[in-house]
Amino acid sequence: MIVGQAPGTKVHNTGIPWNDRSGDTLRGWMDVDRETFYDESRIAIIPVGLCYPGKGTMGDLPPRKECSEIWLPHILPHLTKVRLTLLVGIYAQRVYLGERMKENLTETVRAWREYMPEYVPTPHPSFHNLRWQQINPWFQEEVVPALRAAVHRLL
Repeated sequence: MIVGQAPGTKVHNTGIPWNDRSGDTLRGWMDVDRETFYDESRIAIIPVGLCYPGKGTMGDLPPRKECSEIWLPHILPHLTKVRLTLLVGIYAQRVYLGERMKENLTETVRAWREYMPEYVPTPHPSFHNLRWQQINPWFQEEVVPALRAAVHRLL
């Protein structure tokens, strides 16, 4: 299962989750093609907020807490075959890891082994986080290969 933020306006307009450059990057991290990525029998995709939070000055606003509190308890019990959950971005990590989360996104992602085999925390694959990836090369060197191996093992 992939848990990300609420879709941005480009993705919202197409009605297809991760149908943008961020999705291309995420599929690259997972080493899966579009057909596999969108095969609902193999990969579940849900937003953490489950409703569009609106536009802010620097992009979309954070997911609305009340939406996840209302909808996740109704959705998650139906996803009975989930064996790995990608927590894409800090908002997904806050909801799913709660107090298990480290002091920030970097430290949470760096501690990815602690959350396996249930979760893999990642940064958001947005172009806004290219600098983060440049100053944290261990993500591409350690986390991405482990993520790919886990995904391929499960698919």
